[in-house]
Amino acid sequence: MNTAPSVIVFDVNETLSDMSPMGARFSEAGAPAELARLWFATLLRDGFALTASGDNGSFAGIGKEALRGLLTGVELNRDLDAAVEHIMDGMTGLGLHPDVPEGIRALTAAGFRLITLSNGPARIAGKLFTTAGIRDAFEMLLSVEDAPAWKPARASYEYAATTAGTDAGRMLLVAVHPWDIHGAARAGLRTAWLNRTGAAYPGHFEAPEFTITSLPDLPTALATAG
Repeated sequence: MNTAPSVIVFDVNETLSDMSPMGARFSEAGAPAELARLWFATLLRDGFALTASGDNGSFAGIGKEALRGLLTGVELNRDLDAAVEHIMDGMTGLGLHPDVPEGIRALTAAGFRLITLSNGPARIAGKLFTTAGIRDAFEMLLSVEDAPAWKPARASYEYAATTAGTDAGRMLLVAVHPWDIHGAARAGLRTAWLNRTGAAYPGHFEAPEFTITSLPDLPTALATAG
C-alpha cells in the first residue's frame, strides 16, 4: 500500500482557474472568441519546445508572442499592441471553477499541506486565491519561473519537492491536463486527474492513480485508498 500523500500540488491554469472568460477578451478586441483555446495551446507548445531544448521561457513573454502571431491579419478594433495587452490582462482577472473553494477547504480540514506548481506566474495564482478568499489555505505558490524547466519536465516536479521539503512520493499532483499527470507520475509523484468534462484519458500517457470529476471528491478518494 502506498504511503498517504502529505502535500497536494495543484496545477493552476484551467485546473483551478476558469479560463473560459478569455474568449470574451478576444471578442472585445475584435478577434474570434475561439482563438482563445488555440492561443493557450500555442503558448504551451512553445513553452514545452523551449523546455525540451534546455531553456526556460517566460509565460507572459511567450503568451504575448503567440498572440502576435495569431492576431496578425485579423481585423481588430484596436492596434495589435493594444489588443495583445487587453487579452493578456484577462489572465489576471480570472475566477475559480465553482467546485474549487469547497474542495480546498475540505483538503485543508483533512490536514493536507497545499501548494501550487504552475507554468504561469505565481502572482496570478496569488491574486486569484486572494480574491476568492482561499489564499491562506496554500502554504506556498510555486512557479516554474523559479524552476529549471516547465512542467512536464521532471526537474519542475523535483523543484517543488525540494522547495516543500518532502519526497516526490509524498506529493500528489492534481491537474486537468493529462500531460501534467504523465510528467508528475514519471517524476515519482502520485496523481489525481480532475476530469470535469467527461473526456477520455489518452492511452499514451501514464494513467492517473485517481480520477475525480469535482475537487470536493478528492478527500474521500484519498481516505478510501488509505
